[in-house]
Amino acid sequence: MREPLPEWPTFGLPEDVRPVLRQARDAGRPVALATLTAVEGGGPRPPGTQMAFAEGIVAGYFSGGCVEADVADHAFACLGDGRPRTLVYGEGGPWPDIRLLCGARIEIFLERVAPDDPALAELLAADAERRPVTWVSDGLTRVCAAELEPWPQAQVEKRYDPKARLVVVGSDPTALAIAQLGAQAEFETTLNRPKGPPTPPPLIGVAYLRSEPAEALAAVGVDPWTAVAIATHDSDTDHAALMAALPSPARYVGLLGARRRLPERLARLRAAGISEAAIARLKAPIGFDMGGKAPWEVAVSVIGEIVAQRYARASGSTSTSAPAGEAATSGGRRSRALAAAKTVISDES
Repeated sequence: MREPLPEWPTFGLPEDVRPVLRQARDAGRPVALATLTAVEGGGPRPPGTQMAFAEGIVAGYFSGGCVEADVADHAFACLGDGRPRTLVYGEGGPWPDIRLLCGARIEIFLERVAPDDPALAELLAADAERRPVTWVSDGLTRVCAAELEPWPQAQVEKRYDPKARLVVVGSDPTALAIAQLGAQAEFETTLNRPKGPPTPPPLIGVAYLRSEPAEALAAVGVDPWTAVAIATHDSDTDHAALMAALPSPARYVGLLGARRRLPERLARLRAAGISEAAIARLKAPIGFDMGGKAPWEVAVSVIGEIVAQRYARASGSTSTSAPAGEAATSGGRRSRALAAAKTVISDES
């Protein structure tokens, strides 16, 4: 008989199940991988959301409490007999006593993945090497590769991108709050304080580099899944960080600072040879226009803007211009509060 799920569902906080897949693989344990394959009627999680179950391991969530315990029962049955199965909850489902409070109908596909499965090995190798891959499975046969076409019997087609990274350049309470909130939001986070103290900051899950910004960004390995938040209050350090970040593949580059000083900062970048296309990517002043200026308020606005850009939604940012991806999707859902906001959260030196 399986252990009951914890009373406090902290297991649902992680969005990415790859760390627990690695944990189970390293322990030689098979995993029941559950993938949300269909949603009707506005469920709380989108298709592609996953949960993972193994001995002593559970991660992810589908409904916030409506179905997780029942999914766990089926998952451990799947671990026992190896048979894949599709679970249906809501209208048309075989369990009339289990209803989603939101009125949705969801389908979940369960498959048993052995620790020596080649597809799992490739998934975890790609994760370590920061390569995007796609997982395709019919529950008995599964393949993981950069490019895949699902076959007719396939039930799951799931793309895995490299883990989101965040580099925060700075050292004041606002920079610390951005870094800590980024780590809590599952960003692989590094704080860069040039010439900072040897002792790292007391932040959970945050790496620390004391080198100059260009060297720090090179050490981290900036790629299209990296965000750079510059918050130093020092114009020369800000400039050095921008010189390294703007021409890089970073998906997001934001700068904390006063709007009134932005023209001179941009002129300095142009004089140094930074292209208009690179400058147009800059989010400045950084973050959503939420009105708050306390460290945690600014941190929420910054992480919110980074996440919004990940999903290509218009952010109400005071950026120099919208990224192409955001401009193309500016008709998407937008928070009325953010769209109506008039104050600047980071209008400071």
